[in-house]
Amino acid sequence: MRDEVRAFVISQLDDMNYDVDGIDDDTTLGPAGVDLESLALADLAVRVEDRYGLKFADDESEKLALMTVGEFTTMVADRVAATADGNS
Repeated sequence: MRDEVRAFVISQLDDMNYDVDGIDDDTTLGPAGVDLESLALADLAVRVEDRYGLKFADDESEKLALMTVGEFTTMVADRVAATADGNS
């Protein structure tokens, strides 16, 4: 699941016209990495929410900007798994 989420995140960043060449799990989403501004980070979060049926809390946006791509994709995959476990 984590690989699928990572591929989705990278494809969405590309779709949002960010340079995805060289992005790896250690690349941060915020400054010094992908350099997503707050609106772009919100856009990415909404795309992930829509795709995986998740909801990020309003106060999570600052934390998301500090995460690496690897941390973000792991968190999303873990939440998807927890949601699936809860619906079984």
